[in-house]
Amino acid sequence: MEAVKRKPRNFIPENFIVENWEQLQPYFEKLFLQEINSTEELLLWLKNRSELESAVDEDYRWRYIRLTCDINSAEIKQAHEYFVTEIQPHLIEYREKLNKKFITHPLSQKLDKQVYGTLINGINNSLKLHEEENIELLTALELKQQEYQGISGNMTIQYKDNEYTLPQAVNFLYENDRTVREEVYHLIAQRRLNDKEKLNDLYSDLIQKRNELATKAGFSNYRDYKFTELNRNDYTADDCFQFHEAIKKEVLPLYEIFLNDKKKALGVDTLRPWDVDVIEGNQQPLKPFTDGEDLIKKTSNCFHEIRPFFADCLQVMKTMGHLDLESRKGKAPGGYNMTMPEIGVPFIFMNAASSLSDMVTMLHEGGHAIHSFLCKDLALKEFKDVPSEIAEVASMSMELISMEHWEIFFENKEDLRHAKQQQIKRVIHILPWVATIDKFQHWVYTNPNHTLEQRKTEWTKIFFEFSSSAIDYSGLDENIAYRWQSQLHLFEVPFYYIEYAIAQLGAIAMWKQYKEQGDVAIDNYIKALSMGYSKSLPELYKAAGIQFDFSQNYISELVKFLKKEYEALH
Repeated sequence: MEAVKRKPRNFIPENFIVENWEQLQPYFEKLFLQEINSTEELLLWLKNRSELESAVDEDYRWRYIRLTCDINSAEIKQAHEYFVTEIQPHLIEYREKLNKKFITHPLSQKLDKQVYGTLINGINNSLKLHEEENIELLTALELKQQEYQGISGNMTIQYKDNEYTLPQAVNFLYENDRTVREEVYHLIAQRRLNDKEKLNDLYSDLIQKRNELATKAGFSNYRDYKFTELNRNDYTADDCFQFHEAIKKEVLPLYEIFLNDKKKALGVDTLRPWDVDVIEGNQQPLKPFTDGEDLIKKTSNCFHEIRPFFADCLQVMKTMGHLDLESRKGKAPGGYNMTMPEIGVPFIFMNAASSLSDMVTMLHEGGHAIHSFLCKDLALKEFKDVPSEIAEVASMSMELISMEHWEIFFENKEDLRHAKQQQIKRVIHILPWVATIDKFQHWVYTNPNHTLEQRKTEWTKIFFEFSSSAIDYSGLDENIAYRWQSQLHLFEVPFYYIEYAIAQLGAIAMWKQYKEQGDVAIDNYIKALSMGYSKSLPELYKAAGIQFDFSQNYISELVKFLKKEYEALH
């Protein structure tokens, strides 16, 4: 596939490269001082602003990508920090000035709300957050959050004379040999505990800075600040609490069934945490691909079966070098799809080590990538910056819909059956875990002055509230007390997690629709994702042929569907 070229620029020079603020400022100042005398001029102003900010944001995203690909490079770290400290504070200041210019202009209120409603709401929310004295604090937070990657990304364990990154070590938890699983589980847990104080101190610092940011902006706590920043106009904190309870009542019982089935199949008296991921029946750990190249090839073939365009997207990314898939030392943990607002071709980063989980991660990030391609021709950058509640529907739906074509990864029918079983279990497992992390965050930021002991106690209480009694955690008190430290979101993207649970419901509904209506569901998927964030969440879900609903009744309906699909695999 040929590389994609970005659209011609109209406001900034074609050869423009972000180097420093002095070079950028004239363009922002021109937008700020420009007279706007008609709706046409206002719309052109929005397009010019979008073009400028897309170029600047894309430059920053590349700096972030390079940093995560090589966290030990002093040169790359310096380039990232330069942007954060020397350019970003000025961007925040001018974005505030441009937002005010737009919102206070009489013509902005005459724009079609059906087209520009989400844009206007987003800018209004942004203005509620801004305080001049917070610019320095935002910069400090940006740098402080990156410390988590430096700590976590260099964690390795030594096992049988070999060194493994933690993503690589996790593969041992799929081994049939229970002794191996237990040994590696404790090695991973102990390696994390070695840095527990360092991570505790980092989190405490982040909490205090975030709380200060919120109070200076006039909010009673950081939770309310963040809800505004995330444009959560379609649901509230109380809705989240109701969602937690619904997960507890509807999802945990099915998870309990899965775990008791596993306990019986393994023939063990008690199910321990290192038994949860292994496949029953003395199956070898599933290895759906051999290396990064094989993963790309098989994922592309799988996407082609769903819709050829989806495979084309992945091949374009490969051609352009927008994939870094394999785990290695000195690489940040986790995985992501980074959108590119100007060129429109995203970048997938992950730590693949040949496991089923890695395969699912690739399909997940591939769904995000497809979403990026479908949005790339939208008129404004703001329409491409989609909220996670729909972005994660794109990715999680691809995990489930693609299951209908997983024979590409698994020639052996038994392996295929086990893989599908594992994925359904994973879907069920993630919902209580999301509720755990989300409820913990609500407590943390509505009680920002808590002690370390109170944090430990509250986390442990919430952990067991959403845990299954089928798992025996005896003797693991210290591991459990700091289990939250493995969750990157708490450090880098606070409150960005409940979206996974909301979107998971949407994904289950999309899979159900695909099984019932086939290509009609894919047409709806494409239609909804192509709209970016030009409509509200309920409208986007409706376009996808599903409901924006996380009530207990709706969850019950979807859980019954999952249970039926799971039973069909037995």
